[in-house]
Amino acid sequence: MNILVIGLLTILLGVGFSNISYGQGVQTAGGVDVEGTWYLGEGLKVGDYFEYSLCEIDLNDCAPIKLKMWIKGEIQNESESLWDTKVVVIDGNKIIQGSMGLGKTAPEPVLFDDDLFDYAIGFKSSLAWLSAFATANEDDRIHGPQKFSDAAWGKIGAIGGAQLIPKRTETINTPAGTADTVVVGWYSGNNNEIWILDDFPFPVKALTYAWVTTGIAPIMYQYTLLDYKENITDDPFKDVKSTIPKEKLLECPTEFHNYVSGRESTNTFSMLIQYNYSPEVPIEGCSIDWKINFMNKYNEVEFIDQVHYDIWVVDDAGNKIRSYAQDIGRADLFNGFGQVHILLPVEEKAGIVKYAIFVHGTGSEYEVPNPELGGYVIVEIEIAENLLLRELDNDMSYPEIPSWIKNNAGWWAAGQIGDDSFIQGIQFLIKENIMKIPSDTQDSSSVSNEIPSWIKNNAGWWAAGQIGDDSFIQGIQFLIKENIIKIT
Repeated sequence: MNILVIGLLTILLGVGFSNISYGQGVQTAGGVDVEGTWYLGEGLKVGDYFEYSLCEIDLNDCAPIKLKMWIKGEIQNESESLWDTKVVVIDGNKIIQGSMGLGKTAPEPVLFDDDLFDYAIGFKSSLAWLSAFATANEDDRIHGPQKFSDAAWGKIGAIGGAQLIPKRTETINTPAGTADTVVVGWYSGNNNEIWILDDFPFPVKALTYAWVTTGIAPIMYQYTLLDYKENITDDPFKDVKSTIPKEKLLECPTEFHNYVSGRESTNTFSMLIQYNYSPEVPIEGCSIDWKINFMNKYNEVEFIDQVHYDIWVVDDAGNKIRSYAQDIGRADLFNGFGQVHILLPVEEKAGIVKYAIFVHGTGSEYEVPNPELGGYVIVEIEIAENLLLRELDNDMSYPEIPSWIKNNAGWWAAGQIGDDSFIQGIQFLIKENIMKIPSDTQDSSSVSNEIPSWIKNNAGWWAAGQIGDDSFIQGIQFLIKENIIKIT
């Protein structure tokens, strides 16, 4: 991407990123001792470019995504003028490119492409959440621009009557630079905090928790500003290619009915797992809609919270062939309430497939789970053949991968050759246009971080013929996109 780079001096002078603090800890009884006001969208203008790492509780159980936005200009929606915003979302192995129309009074999604629906909702519930308290409408005495010195910005009705208050000033470091921020937040068993910057349109950082009456509260949303640039005139996403939406080409169902239900104890009798899935006979290349409840074995109406889990595909001997968590670049999945709703893509061929709902254990999200309640339940599901998938695979088939690459992958997975030898094979695939490099890779030819173990597992399964070429290549593309492997 040909993105104009704004120097550090411009950032320091333009938006308030600096090493100069307002004076940490200075706070009055009526808020913080900082002049001025703030509202969502303050200072937003054409040419602004933002990049955030973001998670939201209803978006894949807060699995993090990367959100990139560029304010291209303005568009008209009936009598309302909106910000014409170009968007790229990187969600695991998926790249979604599209457009949103953001409001002028508050820059939250008003219009958006269908493919961005879930992300627009997550955006509104996280990055734009403060629009419920602070907008550009100066005539609104309650929800207009808010003073930093005010005692409170409003009551959060859904969270036990807590007040949103300016709490303190704080100088923080982000990947985008150093920022002198005002922290606003509330207390609900946890400190919920949002870092805002005067004359900067979106919060710089946030960490908030869901309101629960028992157990440890899961994260409600969390984000950090990764990059910010001004006066971008050339489309920064012109070279970005969206992941091809196979679901549309394969005519997959998007509404789910007639769920198949079951309730079983784990193999260790640690808990009950109640599951529902739809459709009754899923189709190759489409998705299964799963609803899973983790229940107390002594009380069938009590949910178990703080669950570290995964959904595996296993062979007849119970050996793991595929992990959904690893597919999206995570060690495991986490759910704070004991109730899961998730769409699982079907990558397996037609026939009987064994899915294992696997519980690693319980405990706080960022701690090693306690395996005391660990165990699994296996659900056998018949997968139907999809003739459209055969046609699509023929149309989209990759050039043939040489057998020595597959041998290399197997040896690498077994530890018989090192990372450098494996990367040489990847470089060959790129040179021969068998694999496409994501558009935002950097120019190096070394391993910058430790390669996740699930990638080696993928390589071994691919070498053994247990997964297809496209699944293997998607895993390597993930490494390149995340700059874990850097290739010239």
